[in-house]
Amino acid sequence: MTKKRKSDGPRKPRPDFPLFPHATGRWAKKVRQKLRYFGKVADDPKGEKALALWLDQKDDLLAGRTPRKTQGGLIMRDLLNAYLTAKRHRLDSGELSPRSFGDLYQTCQRLAKQLGLTRLVEDLVADDFQELRATMAKAWGPVRLADEIQKVRGVFRYAYDANLIDKPVRFGPGFTKPSQQAMRLNRAKQGPKMFEAEQIRALLKASPVQLKAMILLGVNCGFGNGDLTHLPLSALDLKAGWVTYPRPKTGIPRRCPLWPETVAAVAQAIGSRPKPFDKEDAGLAFLTPLGRRWTTAVVTDTTVWHNDALTREFRRLLEQLKLYRPGLGFYALRHTFETVAGDSKDQVAVNAIMGHAPAVGDMSAVYRERISDDRLRAVVDHVHGWLWPVAGTKEGK
Repeated sequence: MTKKRKSDGPRKPRPDFPLFPHATGRWAKKVRQKLRYFGKVADDPKGEKALALWLDQKDDLLAGRTPRKTQGGLIMRDLLNAYLTAKRHRLDSGELSPRSFGDLYQTCQRLAKQLGLTRLVEDLVADDFQELRATMAKAWGPVRLADEIQKVRGVFRYAYDANLIDKPVRFGPGFTKPSQQAMRLNRAKQGPKMFEAEQIRALLKASPVQLKAMILLGVNCGFGNGDLTHLPLSALDLKAGWVTYPRPKTGIPRRCPLWPETVAAVAQAIGSRPKPFDKEDAGLAFLTPLGRRWTTAVVTDTTVWHNDALTREFRRLLEQLKLYRPGLGFYALRHTFETVAGDSKDQVAVNAIMGHAPAVGDMSAVYRERISDDRLRAVVDHVHGWLWPVAGTKEGK
């Protein structure tokens, strides 16, 4: 009897075909040191069905997960695409900032990597989310972890609210935010997110023109990076010494009296402002030396790219003065204003300058139609006295 040659058996339909015909008569592939099978070669000689099955299960198998059936239910790919499409509509309408959209986009990328694009949403169980939380906890501190858990829950809440699934996803008892104790311990470890008066005076002394003006607006009015990026010239009344400017993040109205030092610095910065690179930025108060916005975000269908020149410039200044430590950035000026202004004993006026939303159930904010300029001025005067104490006072000794 003539021995059958190996070459007479089934072959790959093409050299780059990812599967091979196993001796058992099935299409196979070795994944993570284990053979996986994708149907009989006799029933599928060209490997078309086997290839489709491999592509369907590929993400799960490569990640070491048990493949789940994808027919007859919502898979992660469709959920994430639907969720990001809904958020993109809010971005286009101006209801969502590019930075916020970028954060949500990255959350979806992490979910795709961790859970797999072909995984059935209804097949997700508590162990999946517990493993996801463990992965995130290794990379981030409690604050970032809590924020990310909230975003993940939002993705799956959207699936139920949009009627993409029949019942809410159950995350299990392990997918919870860090405890308040863990948050407090982490905050204590990082140290206060604020500057002392002598540190701010050193920053102002060493700052170039535009950065000096922005630092002053940060400590005078509690402005953050986004506030300064979008600050229009029309919001400034330097002659009267006021800025009237709704907070871009929330749209809450704000009005703040400006110190003489702030007026002088802003006027100098505007006077030396470079030509705008984009015509639509001609009305902005601050532009980088290249004529661009200080913080930008480019959003495409496949990626989100951030450029925060203000954060970089401010960090360079902190490092130059040996003041830098993790967690301490430009936004700490807003923390500083809130902290020091609170000692003025007029929290209502402080909140108005900061642009804080009223607390749930605070009916006084509903009925309050305005706050007098004298109260607003008293708050910023208190911060001014802390930053530049007069000789002979308790602060100035």
